[in-house]
Formats: sequence, structure tokens, C-alpha cells
Amino acid sequence: MADPRPIALDAFGGDKAPEVILEGAALALAQGVPVLLVGDTDRLRGKVPRGAEVVHAPEVVGMDEPATTPLRKKPNASIRRIFELLRDGSVQAAVTCGHSGAAMACALHVLGPLPGVDRPPLCTVVPRKDGGQLVLLDLGANVDCKPQHLAQFAVLGEAYARAVLKLPTPRVGLLANGEEQGKGNAQVRAAFSELDAIDFAFVGNVEPLGALRGECDVLVCDGFVGNVMLKTVEGTIEVAGHVLKEELRRRPDALLGRWLLAGAFRRFRQRTTYDSVGGALLLGVDGVAVVGHGRADARAVASAMRYARSCAAAGLVAAVRADAARLLGPRNGR
Repeated sequence: MADPRPIALDAFGGDKAPEVILEGAALALAQGVPVLLVGDTDRLRGKVPRGAEVVHAPEVVGMDEPATTPLRKKPNASIRRIFELLRDGSVQAAVTCGHSGAAMACALHVLGPLPGVDRPPLCTVVPRKDGGQLVLLDLGANVDCKPQHLAQFAVLGEAYARAVLKLPTPRVGLLANGEEQGKGNAQVRAAFSELDAIDFAFVGNVEPLGALRGECDVLVCDGFVGNVMLKTVEGTIEVAGHVLKEELRRRPDALLGRWLLAGAFRRFRQRTTYDSVGGALLLGVDGVAVVGHGRADARAVASAMRYARSCAAAGLVAAVRADAARLLGPRNGR
């Protein structure tokens, strides 16, 4: 039976909040996702979509404020309140498109990390050439990592792939500039030994192109490299789509081709653009927490809500907790 509890949505997180967030909430509701909007009820009055619940949170954390603002100066901020509702069991997941640093700080402070996890990473999935999905982490939560942190990311990503993507034996790869053992910088070389000692399907070093072709299901790297890789993938997809459209516009006889390809273009966009998932999962905290893009449109907000609900329904937190205890427990304290 589906969990009837709503998804907590930060009504004032994002570049175009609250208008776009409210539009996204309406789309999510129409798609059967229960929504709990969190924000200043005075500013939301008369704008709340039919069917949405509302919890008052009068303070807002701006994108230019320090990540610690909701912990030190604005305890009633909407970006903090969504995680408090999740901790208390009132909702099944929390979503914000606001300040990513503040979201991570609040999630760690309010929910706490799962046992065995030192630094929760940000995780998402990108499409692969072979039709599968690649779990990529970390995406920027931890730009400076020790080898043991990459080992933790690997365990978390493997648990995600099994719980959410339903892969029985996910293949885990370590992002490097070559497939041979010994490639990469000192961090990568040390991390290779860490991952090789874990009891899961570690396939070794994987180059970016190899990962996107399907050589692994989970690709592990530090947050700096992962963030750059994700933005490069997103940028390449955007440029490729733009160039193809421009080429089709060059000749009048290509209009028929454009019309015939309209459905393919739509499906391509649905599979590859960031709003198909809507955000990144903060993996390894004690709750399902999704951090969306600050520039998210209504479709991206609704996608983030569906994504959070699917992760909660898959029992992700329990799966990650079990794997962290089984694979990381004996390794802690080194």
C-alpha cells in the first residue's frame, strides 16, 4: 500500500519561487503526488493549489546567504522546516530547489548521517548509450575527499542502484583518466585499493566515455570532478540538440524532417534534460532529501517530487542503512 504521507516542498526555494514552485506543486498533485507546501502562509495566501497542505515557515534563506544561516540565524526558515517535518515522520520525503549548501547543512543537522557515513554525497542518474542509467556521485557536496570517503560513496551508490534501479548486482566504477590500475592522481590510486577491498562488484577504473557507454552502473568520484562532469554532460546535450535543430532549419526542404522528428526530439529531451529527474539526492542522511536546481521550472519541480516519492517507496534509506552497516561498519575507526 502506498504511503499516504505527503512530500514536503520548500515553497520559497529556487530562483523563481514561489510562483514556479507552486506551479510545480500543482503538476505534482495532478500526477497523484501528495504535497505539503512549507513557507510563509501570508505570502502564499490565495496561491496554494487545490489539494495541497501548508505548514507555516516565515523565514527564507537567500541564495547569497551563508549555508549556516538556517542553523544560526533563521531557525524558522522553510528550507530547515522541511527536514524537521521529515525527521518527525509527518512526511515521507523533503524537496527543495533553494540554497544547496543550506539544504545539505540542514539535512545533516536535522536528520543526521546514517551510521558508517562520514560525508553524504549528492547523487543523480544520467542516461547511458546502452539504454541504461548511470548513477553518478558525488556531484558537489564534498569537493575535497579522502579515499575512504570515495569508498563510502561507492557503497551508497551501489545500494541506491539496487533499491531504486532494481539492479541485482550493480557494477561500481572509479572515475579515472585511464582504465589501468595505477592511473589517476594520488587520491584515485588510494581509493582503488579501498574499493577493491569491499565485497561488491567493483570493475576498477572507468573513463567518462566508458561509463556513459555502459561499462558500469555506478560511477564514483569526488564532488569537484563529479560536478564538472555532470555540467559537461548537460552542456553537451544542450549544444547537441541546438546544433541539430539549427541544421534542420537551414533548408526549407528539412521542414518535413523536423515535423517527422518532433516526437523523437520530445523523447530525447525527456530522457536527457535535468528536469527529467528534477534534482539530486542527498544520499546517506537519515531520510529521503532531494535538492533541485535553483533554475528549476514547474516540470522540474514536479519531477523532483515524483523522484523523492519513488525513492521513499523503494525503501532507499533502509537499504542504504543495511549496506552501510554490512560493508562499512568494520572499516570505520581506521
